[in-house]
Amino acid sequence: MAKVYWPYFDPEYENLSTRINPPSVSIDNTSCKECTLVKVDSMNKPGILLEVVQVLTDLDLTITKAYISSDGGWFMDVFHVTDQQGNKVTDSKTIDYIEKVLGPKGYASASQNTWPGKRVGVHSLGDHTSIEIIARDRPGLLSEVSAVLADLHFNVVAAEAWTHNRRIACVLYVNDNETSRAVDDPQRLSTMEEQLNLVLRGCEQEDEKVARTCLSIGSTHVDRRLHQMLFADRDYEAVTKVDGSVPKITIENCEEKGYSVVNVSCEDRPKLMFDIVCTLTDMQYIVFHATITSSGPHASQEYFIRHKDGCTLDSEGEKERVIKCLEAAIHRRVSEGWSLELCAKDRVGLLSEVTRILREHGLSVTRAGVTTVGEQAVNVFYVRDASGNPVDVKTIEALRGEIGHSMMINVKNKVPSKSWKEEGQAGTGRGWAKTSFFFGNLLEKLLP
Repeated sequence: MAKVYWPYFDPEYENLSTRINPPSVSIDNTSCKECTLVKVDSMNKPGILLEVVQVLTDLDLTITKAYISSDGGWFMDVFHVTDQQGNKVTDSKTIDYIEKVLGPKGYASASQNTWPGKRVGVHSLGDHTSIEIIARDRPGLLSEVSAVLADLHFNVVAAEAWTHNRRIACVLYVNDNETSRAVDDPQRLSTMEEQLNLVLRGCEQEDEKVARTCLSIGSTHVDRRLHQMLFADRDYEAVTKVDGSVPKITIENCEEKGYSVVNVSCEDRPKLMFDIVCTLTDMQYIVFHATITSSGPHASQEYFIRHKDGCTLDSEGEKERVIKCLEAAIHRRVSEGWSLELCAKDRVGLLSEVTRILREHGLSVTRAGVTTVGEQAVNVFYVRDASGNPVDVKTIEALRGEIGHSMMINVKNKVPSKSWKEEGQAGTGRGWAKTSFFFGNLLEKLLP
């Protein structure tokens, strides 16, 4: 048999353009009095906009303006950012991190590994087993889930949970109580999955959307993974009452340039741009140009997009689906009412104990974030009463009195705002708070 000679292909060829034209990052604190300008120039590649926005939002930076251009083979972005207090970014560690991750060194490592993102909370937590949960939401569900894990001697080192349209998506990172390492015993993991699935299904055995638990693989950014889980669960199809003002989203075609133009006007909040770009990216749309602005409580975002196959959004059905998905992405992270920020020494069963207390006070968790910093567990819970209504102040005070003696607690209340149009005209901005989900001020006190 004659030998077949294949042409040689250099495995580094795909990275040649990046090595010849490495990305550049510029941090400018002089051009603007009110914010820091982050300028990113690099070779264009799929998903690069989401990667850059992800880095900035993971640092809890607020993007007040942005100008995106990625036509052809080059990607040029300018972001106007501030910290959570509305000040310029002057911390040298933060600046160095941005330059390292988005600069040539970051792209060199990214060519060998997928973009690491925020794998667990904000800090590295060592070995862990990742658990993904999707189910119909009900009061006390998070308490039941954490109780099962505690009984099986799984320690929850981090977790994030979102609820939307009566569905809950949750990603938990657990390790073994005794070894503090990932659990790899198949029998033990099988038992855990079986018990969790029984809890999730509850009395809804005939539910059309079956609850499920699975062990996740890979290192997808946790916020992006929650969006993906709820999107796959088709949470955007349900029509229910939502917190806050309703976003105004329109899609038009720009025939001259061959783009579909997505316009979003809504109440501004942290990570809004990430949620929108994440959704467009996972729906296989490419952002070629974008303009992002915010004024007081109002945000205006314009995206020039095409499907990855080069087509615009021509059918009304496709446009309607994109609008519904963007509305869902915006509302998944919105939480009106009380938030409880708790800090205590980490121990097995802590999450189970806290969520049990919340349940006993008739509170339902609408969104949660759990992370571990050294020996400290830092938890954030957004709560409503069992009927989904705002919580009475007396209940909050009783809760503070019960758990305040054993852990640090900070209680906040985001008052339901008027529509952003009314607020913008009045210039008050009341009810709008740029607070970090993982409360940064307390973390700074805990970190060495």
